[in-house]
Amino acid sequence: MKPQKLILISIVLACFGLLPRAQAVSPSPDGCYPGFTTAEGCNALNFLTTGAGNTGVGWYSLFLNTIGNFNTGVGGGALALNNADSNTAVGTAAMLLNTTGTGNTAVGTDALVYNDSGTFNDAVGAFALVDNTDGFGNNAFGNSALFFNVIAAENTALGDVALAFNDFSGSGLANNNTAVGGAALFNNVDGSENTAVGTGAGPNVVAGTNNTYVGDFVGTLAPDESGTIRIGDISNGNGAGSLACFIGGIFNNFQPVGGSVVEVTIDLSNDHLGYDVGPNQGGSVPSVPSRGAPVKRGAPQPAARPDHSALPQRQAKLNDKVEKLQATVAQQQKQIETLTAQLKEQAAQFTAQLKEQAAQIQKVSAQLEMGKPATKVVVNKP
Repeated sequence: MKPQKLILISIVLACFGLLPRAQAVSPSPDGCYPGFTTAEGCNALNFLTTGAGNTGVGWYSLFLNTIGNFNTGVGGGALALNNADSNTAVGTAAMLLNTTGTGNTAVGTDALVYNDSGTFNDAVGAFALVDNTDGFGNNAFGNSALFFNVIAAENTALGDVALAFNDFSGSGLANNNTAVGGAALFNNVDGSENTAVGTGAGPNVVAGTNNTYVGDFVGTLAPDESGTIRIGDISNGNGAGSLACFIGGIFNNFQPVGGSVVEVTIDLSNDHLGYDVGPNQGGSVPSVPSRGAPVKRGAPQPAARPDHSALPQRQAKLNDKVEKLQATVAQQQKQIETLTAQLKEQAAQFTAQLKEQAAQIQKVSAQLEMGKPATKVVVNKP
């Protein structure tokens, strides 16, 4: 954002602070603090010092934030350890462990929960990008989308468990992948520059690069491969693949064959589709230049299918951290309750002593009144 726009926003916010304190609702809302700050919930924004424009709503939301600005945490533990700027977390434990990552958006239970310093990630859905620590520019929309991504960057997953095992190895090789559809590119670990559109598309890509799959379950019967385009072919496992193919951009060209038939050619230097007189019209078959297989971009050998048993282990790790935090809070709460009870007891004793002293004072006063000599009346005689 341009500095001029940031200055304008700051001026507008400052003007709000100078407006007359006319109250439209009664009673007035609570949780209104200086610096455009709103805090509501047990220990929300507990350590805030100079940070401005923060909103913490929920148990320990933005708990340790001191100087971070323009953050919004809604939900128990949302952004609890954050001290960075411009993060939005909505959901229990959303971005719970973020410390220095900026410009992230997490919506859903445990979304981006392990993110520490990763920036400009968008996670929408329960457990979306749950393992991301340092990855940047990732977009995950769907339950457990990009679940195991650790440091890989610029991936887009749209769909339930899409790219779920991406970067499972933590090597950071699985970059620039796009998966649209439930379980699309589900098993990809270290593959990069892959595009899969369709439910379950590309299930066997693990370390392959630069593949394009279009169609539901396309690639089901294919190996882990690279540099391959599959559009509704028989690799989808239904035994036939798509039964017809229609491609625009050709029908309106001059048709040398005649009628409604065009014999399609492909320019092997740039993969451009075109047309020409086919062999059955007397032409000769052109020689096909050889094309070497594309070089993998740093991809390792095909990895084994990821072990799903790691999921409960990572969840147990998160549960352990949450349990420890809850135990600490419970201990503090117990101490507060004990202290409160002691104060109440001391207050009751003090009140009883005051009442006893008041009663004694009244008794002494009454005795003093009884001991006073009777008033004598002097009569003046003539």
